Amino acid sequence: MKKDVNTISQKNTPIAGGQPHPKRKRMAFQDVLMLSTRTFRTRPLRTSLTILGMSVGIGAVLFLVSLGYGLQETVLNRITTADALLSLDVSPGDTELIQLNNQSIDKIASLEHVEEVSPVAALPSQIAYGELTGVVTMYGVKPSFFGLSGLNPMIGDFFSDEDLNNGRHDIVVSSALSAIFDVPPEDMIGHNVTLTAFLPFIDEAGFEEIKTVDIPATFTISAVIDDEGESFIYAPSSLLEGIQVNTYIGIKVKATDPEYMSALRDQIIEMGFFVSVLQDTIDQVTKIFTIIQVVLGLFGLIALIVSAIGMFNTMTVMLLERTNEIGIMRSIGVTKSDVKKLFIIEAMVMGFLGGFGGVALGHIGGVLANVGVNILAKSFGGQALDLFSYPSIFILVIVIFSTIIGLLTGLFPARRAGKLKPLDALRYK
Repeated sequence: MKKDVNTISQKNTPIAGGQPHPKRKRMAFQDVLMLSTRTFRTRPLRTSLTILGMSVGIGAVLFLVSLGYGLQETVLNRITTADALLSLDVSPGDTELIQLNNQSIDKIASLEHVEEVSPVAALPSQIAYGELTGVVTMYGVKPSFFGLSGLNPMIGDFFSDEDLNNGRHDIVVSSALSAIFDVPPEDMIGHNVTLTAFLPFIDEAGFEEIKTVDIPATFTISAVIDDEGESFIYAPSSLLEGIQVNTYIGIKVKATDPEYMSALRDQIIEMGFFVSVLQDTIDQVTKIFTIIQVVLGLFGLIALIVSAIGMFNTMTVMLLERTNEIGIMRSIGVTKSDVKKLFIIEAMVMGFLGGFGGVALGHIGGVLANVGVNILAKSFGGQALDLFSYPSIFILVIVIFSTIIGLLTGLFPARRAGKLKPLDALRYK
């Protein structure tokens, strides 16, 4: 009989409150999720302000880093094209014996893995625009030169092989020329001009003389390049054939594939010419902008840390407010792990929503800033630009990162909640 009494007393050992201890059972996930998000209904203002604080921090990171991405894309789009990444810039050697002439160009063009060669000749010239005249540098180029140089027109279109085959005589001018003639760049498009070239030569006495050559054709301005530093024009090199040009200031060499560019550069350097590759410049620019993005991201991270501290403080306050509730839950059989899940899931949901809110705030801030800067730029005669870029992978990473921040801020309160003893929790006031 004594043995039976002991057995019964062990099975009905009372817990705090005098009730028998029920068998502990894990809560269903939907129940945990419902309890975790209950604070959105019971404390909507405080929860919303916490999420807003996280959104401001995430938005600051997105705003600053997207500005870095946008500036990088703007610069790279202005200095490169797809063909430019395959081109090598070749210039004359450091001695008078190594010059870029028709013979050396033919030799370079015959190298293996060379797809195209585009020479550039420079001549001092005069342009007649209506009754106005101006001294310019005339560059004789092939249509392929523009793509290989990574140039983009400010206004209009570059001349092409098709234009030349159709008998058109188009030229491209710099915006500095429009300033000299006091004509807006857009008004120059379609205007007819005449050109006069000045050819230096050595006379019989050994003195340098200048020969004036009137180019008979009438040319039409088809595009304007944004360059305020130099007055120049690009004209089809075919018109220079009668001028007997045999010396060039440089050539663009297009490789058949990026993997052959290094070998081609070495071969041309061995000939005595200077060679530079636009890809090297792009790599340097990319490194610089990577540093800029990191610095801007660190500034945004400061705001994010402040937001995370605010969220941690909110989670700690929630723990204190729900201490009695935790005691009741533990008394009726809720496990420690389920109590921890309540706080962790709640913090992760707030972090996740803060990430989405931050993406929205960062994007809206970028749009407004971009509009403001462009309005200011246009008022000073500048060109409108898109200063912000939002890579999809970066937006995905920043939402995941904000969720992780929420998880980290919820770990400590969750750990403390799981360690609370039911009796101490019920006594807490």
